Amino acid sequence: MSNYLLEMKHVSKEFPGVKALQNVDFQLLPGEIHALLGENGAGKSTLIKVLGGIYIAEEGEIFIDGNKVEINNVNAAREAGISIIHQELVQVPRMTVAENIFLGREPMGKFGVDARKMIKESQQMLDRFDLGINAASEIYDLSIAQQQMVEIVKAISFNCRILVMDEPTSSISDREVEQLFEIMRNLASQGVGIIYISHKMSELNEVCDRVTVLRDGTYVGTRVVAETTKDELIALMVGRELDQYYTRDHVKGTEVILKCEHIDDGKKKHKRVNDVSFEVRKGEIVGFAGLVGAGRSETMQCVFGLTPGSTGTVTLEGKEVAIKTPVDAMKYGISLVPENRKVEGLYHIQSVSFNSTIEVLHLFIKNLMVNTKKEREITQEFVDKMHTKTPSLDQAVTNLSGGNQQKVMIGRWLATEPKILILDEPTRGVDVGAKAEIYEIMNELTKQGVSIIMISSELPEIINMADRVYVMYDGRITGCIDYEDVSQEAIMKLATLESDQHKSGDAGNSNSQEAIEA
Repeated sequence: MSNYLLEMKHVSKEFPGVKALQNVDFQLLPGEIHALLGENGAGKSTLIKVLGGIYIAEEGEIFIDGNKVEINNVNAAREAGISIIHQELVQVPRMTVAENIFLGREPMGKFGVDARKMIKESQQMLDRFDLGINAASEIYDLSIAQQQMVEIVKAISFNCRILVMDEPTSSISDREVEQLFEIMRNLASQGVGIIYISHKMSELNEVCDRVTVLRDGTYVGTRVVAETTKDELIALMVGRELDQYYTRDHVKGTEVILKCEHIDDGKKKHKRVNDVSFEVRKGEIVGFAGLVGAGRSETMQCVFGLTPGSTGTVTLEGKEVAIKTPVDAMKYGISLVPENRKVEGLYHIQSVSFNSTIEVLHLFIKNLMVNTKKEREITQEFVDKMHTKTPSLDQAVTNLSGGNQQKVMIGRWLATEPKILILDEPTRGVDVGAKAEIYEIMNELTKQGVSIIMISSELPEIINMADRVYVMYDGRITGCIDYEDVSQEAIMKLATLESDQHKSGDAGNSNSQEAIEA
């Protein structure tokens, strides 16, 4: 009898034009937290979908507790004790926490669904992990981190023995990450085996026991986390050493190209942007740091014309401009790559070509005539520039890995030849090799005179790539740090101010020109 809780042997899966998995092996021990690493397109998600019954492999076998099992649909996976928490949460926003946990298997009473019993049992599970979540609350009213915790509770409610977590920390704060890790350790201590997919390699030492690496759909190797190094894992993932992970030629003292003053979202309730002022110089990368909910994305949405009723002054190249809609922003050479590519960016059933060229239709459509050759030339240019992995330009973008979808998104906006490029979490869900490529492209763009505003929750990214860093807290800018003085400590000090500190006295002046020039 095998000691493994889960064994996947010689798994192969093909899609048209793509060998997604080739003879892949994977083992999971009871009570183990096992990381699954690989570049975007390496086959991680495909392997997990085979395990979860979403895909059926052409070849291979799956064993649980040494016994061969047939997993040919989602219900079969669930009956085998397998639960998957996908990167993109699938929940019903206007239903309660309890209704989401028991969706499709609601406890029934004499007169239909027994809502009282459902809420009581859900609350007991939530309280078991001290989550501070009300089972009667709507999912819509919870933070992303809380929604993530609800998904974990839902998985546990099925008495799962194998829990798969795909990029669970991509949208939550450091404090919430530690809470998540504590829950994972708790589950592992009870014998639950956890498969953990993440591109944040710093997390491996904190929570993982072993790590398996895939590359180009093949199994590369398995290592004990405590006995390996980040450099070794990167080499396994990308097949080479990344000698220069961050590429940045810092600039200083260039002329101001964009000045935003007193930006405000105009809301009386749930205010997220409060009297924000900042400036961007030609050819620089300006970082925006802060905890989740600080108002960074919302500020850029105001600047880009996405927030009706927002106020403030925007000056571009010395001239005040009126930006009421995204069309206005694009007219002035401002582009925005949004944080949530799934909801805000991509046309999922459309092709790579469609998604790459949708903002520059005027370049190949004249008098209702479509120049298909020109359209494909534009697409190919940015597929090459972004090193996007796709079997063809006609491939539906939904079939690409998350990282390659992100490359298509960035390429789309580069096609507009922007003066100001706003990147909101540009490397979220992107592997280390692709990150290095994106950093190199960003550096090259600044050399060409493009100015970049980068919102990021990854402090190493902010510290290594930004020429200046604005830090936000509670809808306000609390300071600006030059790249020569930036550090994690300096950023976190400004990102964790007590709210009453800047509602009175000098702190309330933190958006002043002094703060901008600090």
